[in-house]
Amino acid sequence: MQRFINPTPETWRALSQRGSASYVSLEPLAKKVFDDVAQSGDKALVSYTEKFDKVKLEDFSVSKKEIEQAIARVPQKLKNAVQQSKDNIFRFHSAQKTNEVRVETQKGVNCWQKKLPIEKVGLYIPGGSAPLFSTILMLAIPAQVAGCKEVVLCSPPNSNGYLSDVILYTADLCGVNNIFKVGGMQAIAGMTFGTETLPKVDKLFGPGNQYVTVAKQLATQYKVAIDMPAGPSELMIVADNSANAPFVASDLLSQAEHGSDSQVIFVTTDKEMMDEVDQEVENQISVLSRQTTVRMALENSKIIFFDSEEEALSFTNYYGAEHLIVCMKNEDEFVNSIKHAGSVFIGNYTPESAGDYASGTNHTLPTNGYVRQYSGVNLDSFLKAITYQKITAKGLKILGPVIEEMASAEGLQAHKNAVSIRLKKLRSE
Repeated sequence: MQRFINPTPETWRALSQRGSASYVSLEPLAKKVFDDVAQSGDKALVSYTEKFDKVKLEDFSVSKKEIEQAIARVPQKLKNAVQQSKDNIFRFHSAQKTNEVRVETQKGVNCWQKKLPIEKVGLYIPGGSAPLFSTILMLAIPAQVAGCKEVVLCSPPNSNGYLSDVILYTADLCGVNNIFKVGGMQAIAGMTFGTETLPKVDKLFGPGNQYVTVAKQLATQYKVAIDMPAGPSELMIVADNSANAPFVASDLLSQAEHGSDSQVIFVTTDKEMMDEVDQEVENQISVLSRQTTVRMALENSKIIFFDSEEEALSFTNYYGAEHLIVCMKNEDEFVNSIKHAGSVFIGNYTPESAGDYASGTNHTLPTNGYVRQYSGVNLDSFLKAITYQKITAKGLKILGPVIEEMASAEGLQAHKNAVSIRLKKLRSE
């Protein structure tokens, strides 16, 4: 990991650069995939799955038999763990329900808001070397709580043309039965347009690599909404000498193993912690199964020292991390000053892995600085709000002149007339 001592604000922009490819560089490929899928449907999905995933499939649907067989193979201990995680996630997201809002803004003018589920949602579940079945819990559960009518799940097949047993078990546990063995840009395109096999959806959810992220952004040009631009994983840890160096190192490595384009940042106000954490990172790498991936991620990762907590806080807010761990003596004051973060983990005994799996919060979070504009996935992500209004005759008599005056000032005569014609009738009665 690269080291920096008291970097000046002028260097922060460079320090905050993520290692993923830009949208511009990947857009031509995404457009080609989208055009092919729009024109050729399943045929294009077959071709791109063979090209990118090295397996030829004629049928992308997962059968009921496949699901049943997969469920039988999942160890009971893992089933129990997934169930506990499901319960916690369900509990936290159910608590986010809000009541209908009704207000009489003035006499005779009634306004209200009601939230309704998005009817058709598509869930993208990363696969490959690390099938992220936990993401199913994070997406399917709030979709279920929201009451979404149709939930479509896509995940890339393995080299044998199947999805992992635990992915199918988790999907079934969460009530998802529209499951398809297709991933990458082609999956996003398939759910954007719909094919002979894949249903078209209204909104896309789920993290992915830089290719999936670009594809999701492109999907918005075809009237499909997305949760957020969620790309390669990132973690920042801010710590003083109250932190535990082995704990810090383990958290840094936990995110680095997501992918070679992941980024981890360690910010500290204690110089001794720099050496301790650096050494612990090396010690712990040796026992990891994904050493190559981790080391590649660490090439784009950093250890940064600041003399003052104020500077450390300023840089933390400037960076805007997807995951932020805070291990500070004055954690309350520091955390209350955080303005930009996807999800915050507080104290030595709150590993980032807890949020990834089972504490109850959602792990689908904005990356690459998008925490300034986007929230992580939550119940509202699967809902849309409709506003209603009803005005009585008496109410329009009071409010009407206000509307007339404002419409006149904007030069919108028809807007004014829509009120004036009603007021004229009321005056004649």
